[in-house]
Amino acid sequence: MLQAFSTWLHGTTLSWAVAGGIPWIWPACETLHFMGLALLVGVVGVLDLRMLGMAKGLPLGPLQRLMPWAILGFGINMVTGFLFFAGDPFQYIHNIAFGFKLLFIGLAGVNVILFYVTGLSRTVDGVGAGHDVPPAAKLVAATSLFLWVGVMYWGRMLPFIGNAF
Repeated sequence: MLQAFSTWLHGTTLSWAVAGGIPWIWPACETLHFMGLALLVGVVGVLDLRMLGMAKGLPLGPLQRLMPWAILGFGINMVTGFLFFAGDPFQYIHNIAFGFKLLFIGLAGVNVILFYVTGLSRTVDGVGAGHDVPPAAKLVAATSLFLWVGVMYWGRMLPFIGNAF
């Protein structure tokens, strides 16, 4: 099914445009992808590090209110990531680094869903300056950092692992 979708996508005008038909699209997507990553990992990273005990002078409630910026960054990366994929889907679907990147993104999604569904987010929201979060929240934060660093690592390894680029 992925092979058939990739074959169809590769034959579209969008694929042609991203692959070089319109030369400014790829560099614009790279720039936006980096900005989205900075928004996402910047906000999530600060929140996770605070939950792990760094910068205890900061209350967690105001940091959590920055999450819409992280969601915006994730959205930017989803759109630009799809455009990269559309440019040449075959260099991605056969690349082990791409598979791991998607796995880490999926696991990070599960991690954040657990954070909100279990009520940890409401507990953390009330943690003031100088106080610690519960151990379960620290586990979620450490897992989040590990997974997002993994996403960045596997994304960076795309040209080097799997001979796709």
